[in-house]
Amino acid sequence: MPPPRKQGTALRQRLADLRGPEVPPKALDARALAALAANPGCERRALLDGAGVNKAVLADALGSPSAFGQSQFAFMRGNAFEARVKADGGAELLRLVHERLDPGAEPPAASPVSVPDLAAVGPEGRAARTALALREATDAAGWALLDHPMLALDVAGSPAFLEPDAVVVHPDGTWSVVEIKSFPMLDGSADPAKVGAAARQSAVYVLALEEVAARLDPPPEVHHRVLLVCPKDFTNLPTAAAVDVRKQRAVTRRQLTRLTRIEEIAGALPEGTCFAPDLPREQLTTAVEALSATYAPECLAACELAFHCRARARTEGAVTSLGRATRAELGGLTTVDDVLAAAHGRAGDPDDPAVAALRRAAELRAEALGVSAERREAAATLPGSAPEGVPCH
Repeated sequence: MPPPRKQGTALRQRLADLRGPEVPPKALDARALAALAANPGCERRALLDGAGVNKAVLADALGSPSAFGQSQFAFMRGNAFEARVKADGGAELLRLVHERLDPGAEPPAASPVSVPDLAAVGPEGRAARTALALREATDAAGWALLDHPMLALDVAGSPAFLEPDAVVVHPDGTWSVVEIKSFPMLDGSADPAKVGAAARQSAVYVLALEEVAARLDPPPEVHHRVLLVCPKDFTNLPTAAAVDVRKQRAVTRRQLTRLTRIEEIAGALPEGTCFAPDLPREQLTTAVEALSATYAPECLAACELAFHCRARARTEGAVTSLGRATRAELGGLTTVDDVLAAAHGRAGDPDDPAVAALRRAAELRAEALGVSAERREAAATLPGSAPEGVPCH
């Protein structure tokens, strides 16, 4: 077996070959990583994300353009709100952190706040600079605000570089993640679906921050509550809430450990496989179909290739297109044809609970339709009833 450094170099070269010559890698952010962790059985997404393939461009080249992503207006609004929150050296942001997460500590306004410079060359350099800044701020025992730090998290054997909105070091040496969103918090509460998505994204940052903390002696505590900052009501004024992400963190960690290592997926591909968007559509389709996918309707809100995968799932009659809950209830029946054959007694083990339930449902449906047919036949014999297809007046 080659040394780890040579092995890592060979993997990076292999992933670069898969992207295509002169195609720059697309960074894997926490939102994409949270979506990947929610669907660990999808080798297609695992490899494409790990290789840095731009799935939106790939979807366009495949003829299934994606409607996934934020509008330019949403980006501008979010950037403007984040700039307001972090103005004046992050004074308002640290006030919210103190108020919501650490009210027993000395107020940030009562002592100097460290805002270290995190500039460095490349994501590896920025991650190393962030780790050093965290160590220095922890030793200083004061408030510190790290604006857009760079964190590294191992994902399926390949490092993913993540950039949270902010990380705060408390005077007691503990660390907190701050997530800034542009959706409003009305009367102290926000859209549960959006808060849930923010919590899953923040849980990824917490995991990455814990990896940094584990390298220190003694390792500092990473707060399991993150600060979610949003506009208050219909204004542009910031407000915040503490969100407990222990459940999301545990689920994400468990799902990430289930991901097949990227080098194993890449090694199983045919020689010469490439996902460069300038290749002919037929060649791209063959390359994409060489990777197994686990499509579910939830992918439509989380993956740029969802429309392509949905079309393939429908063509193949895969029950995954009906949703994960339905797929789980059907056991070993993987296609709609299998389900219908089992329901009508043409296939399947009668002792299989899923087959038995399908046959019982088919019997109840036949019974209900039979009763309806009898009622229609009886109604047709009543005096004054119209022949079939002729309306009554």
